[in-house]
Amino acid sequence: MTEESTVLTGQAPPPVRDWPASDLDGTQFDPVLAELMREGPLTRIRLPHGEGWAWLATRYDDVKMITNDPRFSRKEVVDRQVTRLAPHFKPKPGSLAFADQPDHNRLRRAVAGAFTVGAMKRLRPRAQEMLDALVDLVVRDGPPADLIERVLEPFPIFVVCEVMGVPAAEREQMHAWTRQIISTAGGAEAGERAKNGMYGWITQAVRVRHGSDGEDVLSLLGAAVGRGEISEEEAIGLAGPLQIGGEAVTHNCGQMLYVLLTRPDLLERLRSHPEIRPGAIEELFRYLPHRTAVGLARIAQEDIDIHGIGINAGDPVYVSYLAANRDPDVFPDADEIDIDREPGAHVSFGNGSHYCTGVVLARMQTELLVNTLLDRLPGLRLAVPADQVPWRRRTMIRGPQALPVTW
Repeated sequence: MTEESTVLTGQAPPPVRDWPASDLDGTQFDPVLAELMREGPLTRIRLPHGEGWAWLATRYDDVKMITNDPRFSRKEVVDRQVTRLAPHFKPKPGSLAFADQPDHNRLRRAVAGAFTVGAMKRLRPRAQEMLDALVDLVVRDGPPADLIERVLEPFPIFVVCEVMGVPAAEREQMHAWTRQIISTAGGAEAGERAKNGMYGWITQAVRVRHGSDGEDVLSLLGAAVGRGEISEEEAIGLAGPLQIGGEAVTHNCGQMLYVLLTRPDLLERLRSHPEIRPGAIEELFRYLPHRTAVGLARIAQEDIDIHGIGINAGDPVYVSYLAANRDPDVFPDADEIDIDREPGAHVSFGNGSHYCTGVVLARMQTELLVNTLLDRLPGLRLAVPADQVPWRRRTMIRGPQALPVTW
C-alpha cells in the first residue's frame, strides 16, 4: 500500500484525513464523518491506533457492494495492524467477524440454532418476565430513576447470558469484562486483561459441555467441538463476540429512549399508537449513530476500480454503515426522523455474510424495552434537562452513561 494507490486510473488519491473519533454528546452525527461523506464516495482515513491509512466507503450502494464482494477479505485483517479505533487488536481464531467463506458458514452453523426466529419466540416470555421484574422494582421505588442502571444494563445482560448459558452467579463478572473490552479507556493492558478473563471463562465452559444436548450457545459449541465440527479454539472465538453483543443493546436502546424523551410529540405518538412502534423502531435504528468511527476493516484481494478510483490489492478498506444510513439518494431527508418511512432498507445490523448473528435477539429486546417502558411508566420524561444527560466517553459503542427519568 502506497500513497500513490491509484495504479488503475492514474487519478490522484484523495488526501489522508486523520479521524480522532472525538467523544460526542447526544445523538450528534460525527462531524468528521459528515465531512468525509461530502468529500466523495471513497476517501482515506487514519484512526488513532494501528498503522498507515485505509480507504473509507460511505455511499449506500458501495457499502452493500463491498460487504457482499468476496474480493474484500476479513480474514486477511488478522495478520495486519490496520489503522483502527481500538487500542488492542488480537482477534481470536474462530471469530465470525474475521472469517471468509466457506469457513464463515461452517462456523456460523454451529450457533445458528440459538438465534432463529423460533428460538426467540420461545425465549420471549422468559425475557418479558425478566424485564417485568426489573420494571416492578422501578415502579415500587418510584421516581426518579436511572433507566440505564435499573433496566437497560441489567436486562440485556440477563437475556444474552440466558442465550449463551452463563449461570446467574457469573453474569456480573461477565458484564464487567465485556464493558471493558468495548471501552477505549484503560488502554491495551486493561482490554487485554478483560479479554483474558472472559475467554478463559469461556474456554472452561466449552470444555465441560462436550456431548451436551443443551440449546444455549455454549452447549451448542461444546457439542460441536465434541463432534469434531469445529475446534475448541474456534468455539472460543465464536462465543466471545456473541457475549459482548449484549452491550450494544444497552447503548442503542439508551440512545433510542433519549431521542423519544427529547421529542415529546414523537413519544406521545408511539404511546398512543402501539401499532406503529415496530416501524418507528426500525427508523430509529437507521437514524441512531450507534458507534464511534467505524468497525472492522477488509483487505482488497486484487486491484479494484470503484468510481474511477484504484484500490490496490492489499489496501485496507472500511465501510461506514452510519454513513450509508444517511445516504440522501436512498433516504430522502436522511438527517430527519421519519417514522412513516418505508422500514427495512437500513444497514444498521450490517450486510452480506457478516450480517449480525443476533439481529432477531436484538430486535426482540428492543421491542420489549420500548413497549414495556412506554406502557408501564405513564408520563415518562427526563428528570434533568437534555443537555445534562451524561454520555459515555472513550468507547466504541455510543450511548448515555445515565438516563435519569421521572413519570
